[in-house]
Amino acid sequence: MIEQASYTIEPEPIDSPDAQQALREYVAELDRRFPSGFDTSRAAPPAKTDFVPPAGVFLVVRVGEQVLGCGALRTASGGIGEIRRMWIAPELRGRGAGRALLAELEQQARRLGCDRIRLDTAAELREARALYDSAGYQEIPAYNDNEYARHWYEKILM
Repeated sequence: MIEQASYTIEPEPIDSPDAQQALREYVAELDRRFPSGFDTSRAAPPAKTDFVPPAGVFLVVRVGEQVLGCGALRTASGGIGEIRRMWIAPELRGRGAGRALLAELEQQARRLGCDRIRLDTAAELREARALYDSAGYQEIPAYNDNEYARHWYEKILM
């Protein structure tokens, strides 16, 4: 357990060792939590350029040198940003890191010219849904065909 964690949230190249470690942990957690596991081969991976400015950004959450979270943003036409692969390690949850990461992804979306932001999430990720609800996201009809998603959200950025 991490005591009185002080974390940083910084852009990171998606192909860096730290980013890849965070993505492996993200996938491993989904695989544990989803009743039938999480099969990464079912969906085409996004292009690495999706998460590089000006098209997007990949963020890593660290406590010291330890990678304990990540989140990605990619932009789409019409001023829409999409949050992908948002994850906080269990030992860091409840300390504001998820809310801070979400706020930083929103700020990055504004910097990249987005006026609204979307995301999807699975039914099993109840704490993520609670975070999105409390952060002002509204449920919307499905905007993609992600087979794991059961909830789709959007927020107008001010």
